[in-house]
Amino acid sequence: MGFFDFMTEDIAIDLGTANTLIIHNDKVVIDSPSIVARDRISGKIIAVGKEANMMQGKTHENIKTIRPLKDGVIADFDASEKMINMFIKSIPALKKRMFTPALRMVVCIPSGITEVEMRAVKESCERVNGKEVYLIHEPMAAAIGIGIDIMQPKGNMIVDIGGGTTEIAVIALGGIVCDKSVKIAGDVFTNDIVYYMRTQHNLFVGESTAEKIKIQIGAAIENLETPPEDMSVQGRDLLTGKPKQVEVSYREIAKALDKSIQRIEDAVMETLSQTPPELAADIYNTGIYLAGGGSMLRGLDKRISQKTDLPVYIAEDPLRAVVRGTGMALKNITKFKNILIK
Repeated sequence: MGFFDFMTEDIAIDLGTANTLIIHNDKVVIDSPSIVARDRISGKIIAVGKEANMMQGKTHENIKTIRPLKDGVIADFDASEKMINMFIKSIPALKKRMFTPALRMVVCIPSGITEVEMRAVKESCERVNGKEVYLIHEPMAAAIGIGIDIMQPKGNMIVDIGGGTTEIAVIALGGIVCDKSVKIAGDVFTNDIVYYMRTQHNLFVGESTAEKIKIQIGAAIENLETPPEDMSVQGRDLLTGKPKQVEVSYREIAKALDKSIQRIEDAVMETLSQTPPELAADIYNTGIYLAGGGSMLRGLDKRISQKTDLPVYIAEDPLRAVVRGTGMALKNITKFKNILIK
């Protein structure tokens, strides 16, 4: 085994709808958008990650940008495999190797995922030289990444708002007691903004622009204590067809996102109502933890707190909480062997 160990590299992957993160040797070595650009004629992948992201919405007919993951699961098997492969090949420490080492991987998956979708993730990883592939549920990974001791007989509630799905779970004794996975998350927020700009301002904006709006002035409540400044948004005027610019305030974005955030609130309330009483007692004391990119929406913590009457905490570096937890699970495979799915 000694020699084989030397040949094996450990990597932890958070394969997200919006971003893919990879940890190798306790460092985040890849943090890139989950998107690839394909040449339509030759079928070759010409760009991946940040580079492909810049092309989104700006392509001619010979280039197609693909987001291989939809709602947290693999939608385009071929593209996702090539994307994972390109990411792994671009890890600095593995570039130096003469041939691709065998990989031991831990990959996280949404909790509401089906057997077939689980197999798709596994097979994708095995085809990029993954000799041992373990899967871990996202809310679990998020909990470990936040720093919660998940093995304790204590209930903790995690709300992980990603790009494709929002994962809500109550965790105790190293397992998920009750969970809910809703397909309302970052991507839906972005589409809400596109729709709002269209209907309220007669301005047609692309997804990339809408995402910029969401990050720069996105909000979940209409009265923030430290509001961001208004933003100038450029797009195409639907009436005249000319490019134009409008000023947008965070209050408008809060209005645009209101319905979707309400659905996340409802899912949180529903999960709380399914929680066994002993764990509900724990959660009254520990509160709710938010992770994932969506948790960075201004005022969302406050809004969920008002709805649930519980304290709400945002993980530090919420975008990386899941991959950090996945990395910790990888380091202590023996300790966490009950929560890893082989």
